[in-house]
Amino acid sequence: MASGAGTRVWRKARTLLDSEYVRRAIAEVGVPYGVCQEPSNVAAGGQSCPVRFRGVGCDHFRTDVSDLQAYLADLLRSRERLMSAFAADDWARSEAMPSQEEIRRVRRLIEWVKADIGDLTARERAQIGEAVAAAAGA
Repeated sequence: MASGAGTRVWRKARTLLDSEYVRRAIAEVGVPYGVCQEPSNVAAGGQSCPVRFRGVGCDHFRTDVSDLQAYLADLLRSRERLMSAFAADDWARSEAMPSQEEIRRVRRLIEWVKADIGDLTARERAQIGEAVAAAAGA
């Protein structure tokens, strides 16, 4: 494809994706259900989260919809388990209980991502799929 025609040259895009992948890998750390880009947590290898591993409440947290869906399922399971006959002091149960706000926020994020993807054309979705495949292969 000619770049003068206004179409993307995938070789150049692949180079950009590769460099972005390396740049992000240096400045982020894997955390449950995504990655964290908060500098002190990255420096501590993911062991120094200032918001106590509540990623969806932090601007430094990055994830994708499948990770969000897994996170929501875990929150709901935890809530059900803690509401059942689980033996614990009230304060401990309260601290461990996922908040309604956290559950609402995860659900809202999933809805936003799905709505945004639904607004794309088939060609745009295919391009995103190619970019994701290229980044995953890096």
